Amino acid sequence: MTTQRIIDNGAVETAQARMLPPRSARDARRVLMCLCDPTRLKIVRALQATELAAGDLAIVIERSRSATSHHLRILRDASAVRWRRQQNVIHYRLSDDVTAEVLDAVGSAFDLLAPGPGTDRAPVS
Repeated sequence: MTTQRIIDNGAVETAQARMLPPRSARDARRVLMCLCDPTRLKIVRALQATELAAGDLAIVIERSRSATSHHLRILRDASAVRWRRQQNVIHYRLSDDVTAEVLDAVGSAFDLLAPGPGTDRAPVS
């Protein structure tokens, strides 16, 4: 705790109650690191729509197969995506755990940045 003088105890207590415990903070960091790269954000947004084969996903996000594979590995390590093998094709989808829920919610929030119908700018709040 700080040795500085608190001006508003109630406000400080309310704000402190919103802080994540250390383990949750580490999990939050891991999830947010997944989205700090535009390619991974594209992958999450594509997989929000449907399951995709790895090669098809590379086409959708306009990246090479090797670059797509690299980003998918990071998302797999963060438990954000699941995969299944069908013969020699690997299909990906968002996982069903809380990591994927957070990624899904954050990815959807970016829709607010998209231009509104008939405009070339995002809506201003």
